[in-house]
Amino acid sequence: MPSSYTTTLGIELMVTGEKSGTWGDITNTNLNIVEQSQGYLNKSIAGGAQTTPLTITDGSTSTSDARNLIIELSGTITGNQIVTVPDGIEKSYIVNNNTSGAFTVQFKTASGTGPTFATTDKGIKIVYSDGTNIVEASSTTLGDVTLGNITTGTIASGAITATGHILPGANDTYDLGASGNVWRNLYTGDLHLSNESKTEGNLVDGTKGNWTLQEGNNDIFIINNKSGEKFKIKLEKIGDS
Repeated sequence: MPSSYTTTLGIELMVTGEKSGTWGDITNTNLNIVEQSQGYLNKSIAGGAQTTPLTITDGSTSTSDARNLIIELSGTITGNQIVTVPDGIEKSYIVNNNTSGAFTVQFKTASGTGPTFATTDKGIKIVYSDGTNIVEASSTTLGDVTLGNITTGTIASGAITATGHILPGANDTYDLGASGNVWRNLYTGDLHLSNESKTEGNLVDGTKGNWTLQEGNNDIFIINNKSGEKFKIKLEKIGDS
């Protein structure tokens, strides 16, 4: 009975009495295939609209781009792209869309479906092939995920719900929003303001302060956290509202 190959990775399965004198070489190739399945691939998909097939060759690590776990797509694209992996395999992928050019990139099986990076989405998707389609791992497919400390670059995400503190990596160093990319509304309880960690004071009198803004039933109060003094903002009612 001749050798057969596993469906997903293409590992050669030898039978007793076959491949005399070549078991060592075949075993080494199989081990290299396993290693490749956890490996990284940089694949250029530069050019106009096209479909780029990633393949797996049974019993070989060559022409087997689809076997890698981490696939970074690169190059300047001038049209919408489709990248495919073979039908029938069941494995996970981490796909990094590191292309330049405002065009979509879809990652799918040859005959099935798969998620699409939007024209401005230059991020990472965690996906898996179920043998028919490529499915993007999300809160729907993964359920709740609890993570420890994460050090990373830019994260593209939908809504974020935190059950703990969200802290910057350094004191008085990073901004929330930007001059051309502002948050629409800010909902907060007490507002704490301090410039004491800066090397210079404010632009008016050069001093530094530490204040807390609190809400009352009819007034807004300000507390000087350095002196302990308390003030209220003088409010003027407008019309009958």
